[in-house]
Amino acid sequence: MEPQKEQLQKHLETVLAKINPQERKQEIAELEKQTYSPQFWQDSQKAKETMKKITSLKKQIEDLEMAQLLLEDNQLKEAGEIIKNYEILLFLSGPYDRGDAIFAIHAGQGGTEAMDWAGMLFRMYTRYFERKGWDFEEIERVPGEEAGIKTSILNVYGEFSYGYLRSEAGVHRLVRQSPFNADKLRQTSFALVEVFPVIENKEIEVREEDLEWKFFRSGGHGGQNVNKVATAVRLTHRPSGIVVACQTERYQGANRENALKLLRGKLWAIEQEKKDKAIESFKTAKIASWGKQIRSYVLHPYKQVKDLRTGHEEHNTEKVLDGDLDGLIEAHLKKVS
Repeated sequence: MEPQKEQLQKHLETVLAKINPQERKQEIAELEKQTYSPQFWQDSQKAKETMKKITSLKKQIEDLEMAQLLLEDNQLKEAGEIIKNYEILLFLSGPYDRGDAIFAIHAGQGGTEAMDWAGMLFRMYTRYFERKGWDFEEIERVPGEEAGIKTSILNVYGEFSYGYLRSEAGVHRLVRQSPFNADKLRQTSFALVEVFPVIENKEIEVREEDLEWKFFRSGGHGGQNVNKVATAVRLTHRPSGIVVACQTERYQGANRENALKLLRGKLWAIEQEKKDKAIESFKTAKIASWGKQIRSYVLHPYKQVKDLRTGHEEHNTEKVLDGDLDGLIEAHLKKVS
């Protein structure tokens, strides 16, 4: 057996040992058995999640069987791509890694420059979501005065979206020639990315008596219809001091649910920090995390994107800013797993 084929076969065997297709088949049979019950469809959300899991498990088995056939047929490139994808998934074993994510971008200090940088990150990440085939919706946006954004918060829907995106939480630094002054001076800008899993209320209890709701008319999004009634919400959690706002949905109920989802994510982050014995406080989005610089994007005087945690470098900055983040994210997942 040629060396490349032999190496791929070993990698595939490692993946198969960890995923265990026979156990997956048994799990599929048990889940499908549940679907035959008349009560199964009474809880539509649970039914939807079960069907989604069945589809995912079947795809895993089919992909790995295909990888073996491709290897046997000496189609090594195609087999290698499948095997690599599943090797990465093995690093995503956290309790929430398979689920959806709440993703936020906040401009740092620096006025127009920082807001423009936050807008560039919004474009980069939404293109990355599209590359992964994930759906997303913006639930809160505070636009910049002259350019870009001050804050954008999104719900990201896709299998393993939280597992991949949790690597991106932290401060992102941009170095470039300023497009906003005539002298084209070198400028450094910062933006903060926050990533939270979607947490159910039974996992993080939020008591109604601890909440203070304010309702107001949203502006800017959705045209005149949005502004006729008070659909936007601002939620304060009294015990922690956390404040979240959501206003992009046309209906108050949808904005309320998004605000609660974001609050639960932030409260979960507090608990995780306590467990990790961290010193910082997550009382607001922009205090604790500003010290955690994770990546530097240099566009002048040279071009380089460098992850400060792994040392991984990319020199095609246009490709990265266009959403090609797999190399950076995979390098971090391999290091921390």
